Amino acid sequence: MDIVFIAGIIITLVTAIPVVMQLRTHPKGLVILFFAEMWERFSYYGMRGLLIFYLTQHFLFDDKTAQAQYGAYTSLVYLLPLVGGFLADQFLGTRKAIAFGALLLVAGHLTMAFEGKPVTQVLEYQNAKYEFVVIGRGDAREVKLKVGEGLYAYGPSADGGLEIKGMPAGAALPAVLAKGAYELTTRDDTPIFKNVLYLALALIIMGVGFLKANISSLVGQLYPQGDPRRDPGFTLYYYGINLGSFWAGIACGWLGQNLGWNWGFGAAGVGMLAGFVVFTLGKPLLQGKGEPPNPVKLAAPMVGPLTLEHLLYLGGLAGVALVWFLVQRNAVVGYLLAAGSVVTLSYLGVFMATKCTKEERQRMMLALVLVAGAVVFWTLFEQAGSSLNQFAERNTDLTIGFGQSFTPAQTQSFNPGFILLFAPIFSAIWAFLGSRRMDPNPAIKFGLGLTQVALGFFVLVLGAQFAGPDFRVPVVFLVLAYLLHTTGELCVSPVGLSQMTKLAPPAVVATIMATWFLASSWAQWVGGLIAQMTASETVAGQVLDPGKALATYVEVFKLIGFWGLGAGVLMLVASPILKKWAHGASDTYPTPVEPPVDGERQTVPS
Repeated sequence: MDIVFIAGIIITLVTAIPVVMQLRTHPKGLVILFFAEMWERFSYYGMRGLLIFYLTQHFLFDDKTAQAQYGAYTSLVYLLPLVGGFLADQFLGTRKAIAFGALLLVAGHLTMAFEGKPVTQVLEYQNAKYEFVVIGRGDAREVKLKVGEGLYAYGPSADGGLEIKGMPAGAALPAVLAKGAYELTTRDDTPIFKNVLYLALALIIMGVGFLKANISSLVGQLYPQGDPRRDPGFTLYYYGINLGSFWAGIACGWLGQNLGWNWGFGAAGVGMLAGFVVFTLGKPLLQGKGEPPNPVKLAAPMVGPLTLEHLLYLGGLAGVALVWFLVQRNAVVGYLLAAGSVVTLSYLGVFMATKCTKEERQRMMLALVLVAGAVVFWTLFEQAGSSLNQFAERNTDLTIGFGQSFTPAQTQSFNPGFILLFAPIFSAIWAFLGSRRMDPNPAIKFGLGLTQVALGFFVLVLGAQFAGPDFRVPVVFLVLAYLLHTTGELCVSPVGLSQMTKLAPPAVVATIMATWFLASSWAQWVGGLIAQMTASETVAGQVLDPGKALATYVEVFKLIGFWGLGAGVLMLVASPILKKWAHGASDTYPTPVEPPVDGERQTVPS
């Protein structure tokens, strides 16, 4: 068995035993939500880990187009839970919203498995066309230019053009093609499958919108007010989330890059189907929790035989068409985010100026500072699925000895794996410090988180000094970078929404929550712009000049590292002032009353 799978099994067994024992003391409905959300995260992260490679290697999107596409997709994934949460609270109830979202997700992930024929890269020179041929998959993937009956390797020429290696003298195609003397185009024999891709992404986005926030909310509904098992219950639930994310990287990452995209995406779809089945069969164990606030109104006919519930589902399907349009237009998503931000911040500004006492105003100012810090943190952290994923493929030596290696997509398991190992440790540390009134205030934790995510990028900059002649950095540096990102996450994620609920006046708690979600969406969108800065010239999905690509990564990682470090230092320096703005609201140490959402995957609360 592959050593990566063996390591995954060991980590799972070591961390799962105490979780299984604790689950027996909690409401049985928690087991249902635990497994349903575990499979939902397996499907989501399994697909996300493969997406950037699918776009660049199957559809042959250039780097900038693929990164913009990825940014639009993840921004909408973080934005739509606002709509799904509102519809569940007002009409559907969380259980029905979750079930509907799960069905959309099953449809979306299984639709991703229909990929069509790969797009072909074509070189045009003096009215003649030559195709690039892809041989193998994963680490064995090679791209060669077909000239006549021969297949030839290629590389960059001295002037930035193309050098065809081994091309015999006198051949129809010169061995060196000057930059500008040729044109690279693509040929898509099954163009309909690009629209199938966008349909799949739209279904997944809408499905996450109905499911993500609501299933976390349903966990809280299982416990009566004041039940001491509530916070430990969320901790167990978060373990399931990270366990699903962990195995998504290992299993779907291996299947997609070694056997075929449809295998990886199909496995994600089967995982989501398993989550839906578990949730549906486990309805009795939920003991009536999460039902509609007004069942009679929901079941009343409104348009002929169509009830309000039917209309809401049809509206969700119509929304898929709108999302299908938006996910292809990153700039439009940015305009929507900007408009939403202006409206939200203007409302909060007027509220602070006209309806708040000095203490309330300063608490809200602290909440907005933390939101701003979260935007910076998640912008850097969420490079994982885009630029860091491609860095793993293009400029990281993923061999680990004994003839074994990671696939690039499997590196997405590093972060959730570290969460499984270190979250209990951090939770114990915060509890120990809290019992002695020494728990750092939120600004300090955010500052520490920002500093660590920045240091993770500096580790990669250092690792570039140890790159071999193939311009690949030893994998240990990527592991260390993800370790620092994870410890940073454990300083930020458990604090986020907890502080929003503590700092906001009751009249604007929902708006502050919406601001937090909006910030997460902004982080994804800006993260897409940063990932575009790492773009390299590619031919048939393969980097033309690995040395230049590594230099570009070093430059960008150094830049965002300094920005992250600056933001972290600023937060730490300002922490004494920011602590005063809380006016004691943050003195009760972080124990979230609602599940802390870092955008997609949650970490355990402290």
